[in-house]
Amino acid sequence: MSTVETSPDKPQVEDDLDRLRAAKAFIFDMDGVLYRGKQPLPGVQDIFNTLSVRGIPFLLATNNSMATPATYVQRMAEMGVTITAEEVQTSATATRDFLKDELAPDARILPVGMPALAEQLSDGTSFRMIGDDEPETDADAVVVGLDLTFTYEKLRRATAAIVNGAKFVATNADTTLPNESGFQPGAGSIVASIAAASGQQPIVVGKPEPLMMQKGVEQLGTDAGHTVMVGDRLDTDIAAGHRAGLMTALVLTGVAKREDLASAAVLPDYVFADLPALMQGIVGHG
Repeated sequence: MSTVETSPDKPQVEDDLDRLRAAKAFIFDMDGVLYRGKQPLPGVQDIFNTLSVRGIPFLLATNNSMATPATYVQRMAEMGVTITAEEVQTSATATRDFLKDELAPDARILPVGMPALAEQLSDGTSFRMIGDDEPETDADAVVVGLDLTFTYEKLRRATAAIVNGAKFVATNADTTLPNESGFQPGAGSIVASIAAASGQQPIVVGKPEPLMMQKGVEQLGTDAGHTVMVGDRLDTDIAAGHRAGLMTALVLTGVAKREDLASAAVLPDYVFADLPALMQGIVGHG
């Protein structure tokens, strides 16, 4: 796997960029790629405009199941960046699309997560969410995301449903999330507790598993070999893209640093300093 770095002090290797320039779609991670905190990173709107002008569709993909696509549209608008809800893929929307293939149209789902999870699972489907006052054993699937109000009772109900035969699906398995103090428990910690109690392992949709990327490619209407995953993390973004057969591009504006490449389990196809460098790689000099 070749890695091309584009930076002011290292010229592009034109031949190696031919596949990138022939790409038919892009999937972008968000935090560390498009913004940090509430600040957009350089080149976000420019690269979106360039892709739109060229008729190349793109998605913004996140493992977060606690915010809807509409929430991200508003969040990006506050940063001066225009996107549509159809251009946002969360781990919850990817899970919804996966379950459409796996369950009957009127399937009953027990969601373990924040209200946005149930909202996204219901969007465009006839799935019925099982309420707190309904028997958990009626569930056809248990879907688990990050739940800031997780309780023993929720653990008990999810476990009973899975033991009774419900499909066990996790939006993602991130054990921790960064916050202002360092980190906090992620969805994976809740998933692990349910797995321990039920004796069952879940189907995981979000990165670094390939399912989310596969559903993204389907949504974009292209194929994996002509789609590029752009991320800032080697262990999630690049790993997920690689497992799903996508081209992968690492930008050095987030978690991963140049020196991390030496010990990486999976190398990206391309490495760029930032989004403007990536856009230069896409459009060339001409």
